[in-house]
Amino acid sequence: MIKTQFIRTFGWMSFLLSTTFVLVGCEAVQQIDRGLYQVADSVSERDRITGKRTLSTASRGQQIAQGNQVIKQLIAAEKKAGRSINSALNKREYERLVRVFDRIHQVSHLNKERWEPLLIDRDSFNAFTTGGTYIVVHDGLMKQLKSDDELAAVLGHEIAHTVANHVFERQTHQMTTLITGSSAAKRSGYQAAFTYESEIEADEVGILYAALAGFDPYAASRIWARQYQQQGSARGLFFHDHPANKERAALTRQVADKVKTYYRRGRQNPNYNALRENNTLWRKRDDQRIAGEGGGLAAVLGTALGAYVQHQETKIEANRQAQQIQMMRALNSNIRVLEQRKLDNHRWRVVWQNRNNVSLANVVMGVIIKDAKGNIKRYVTHIKGNIARGARFSGIFSTPDLSIAELKKRQVAYYLDDATPYR
Repeated sequence: MIKTQFIRTFGWMSFLLSTTFVLVGCEAVQQIDRGLYQVADSVSERDRITGKRTLSTASRGQQIAQGNQVIKQLIAAEKKAGRSINSALNKREYERLVRVFDRIHQVSHLNKERWEPLLIDRDSFNAFTTGGTYIVVHDGLMKQLKSDDELAAVLGHEIAHTVANHVFERQTHQMTTLITGSSAAKRSGYQAAFTYESEIEADEVGILYAALAGFDPYAASRIWARQYQQQGSARGLFFHDHPANKERAALTRQVADKVKTYYRRGRQNPNYNALRENNTLWRKRDDQRIAGEGGGLAAVLGTALGAYVQHQETKIEANRQAQQIQMMRALNSNIRVLEQRKLDNHRWRVVWQNRNNVSLANVVMGVIIKDAKGNIKRYVTHIKGNIARGARFSGIFSTPDLSIAELKKRQVAYYLDDATPYR
């Protein structure tokens, strides 16, 4: 509804503007329009994916300079700490990383730029970009991914963040909302919701890249389905800046369903250039208006419309998550621990009772374990079957890295990680 209303308004204003230029056609009006175009260019750029105007105060050259400076500092810090990078860290995995990366980069919107993947010594499941021409990948991620298809999904996602200019778009959006005094932007969860929307877009673009490069587009969904089994979704604990694992597995599968027709196993799609611009996910806008002939006002209106719609969608997502957190916490308050029993040195069984006035399906229970320094670890157990009102249910927790004796010295709290209520 928001988009439809503003698109209609924007269409009428563009029509009136074009008519004005036809009827007046004077140099004064053309100069004003050229000035408006410069204003729009100073605070926005044309999105490489959709062709729409998006907020950004940094040119691509500035993005590369700033983003790469962060990576150069990271490399210097790694060397100072005596940690190896790239092939010196893990020759086999680095060669694999470069091989898969080259195929994904070739079909991307930024394939004319010289990029470099960077492998660093971290055990965590993580990869990131800073808006320049590097992708940083943790060694722990490489070890946990099951195939080149899964690695391609991750690399496509990270390149997509830079293609869509998410790093600098977020900075400009934050600045704009502060200047305008937006009350919604100051609320808890708004910034997480803004990033959440960017993550969905990066997943879509990244999966398309993977398919065009000859990698299985369903690999992304497999990653998040596995993460859900291992980590749950934590739907009631905090605002999410990424889709929760279960939700992300479903969303990425839907994207794969849409782009699977472009997939040629192990081979680059010969039409990747055309499909990158127009496909089942988007059709790139081709706005031919130029400065001095209506392009200025069109650029200003397009920028304003895009920022407004983005702001409204972020508010909607923040409200959705707030309601979800409230619901999960209410359900969690009516789940009682009845019994805990040690099974062996690293496993124990917990019995709970559902005292909610609704039944629960797809139940995942979690445990938060905090040490004396405040470090937190979370573990989950998936409960089979549906849990009726008043029913007892049990689950087994396994902590291979912590013994039961160690657990007794730490703070332990159980929580409802995920569930679907029904009557």
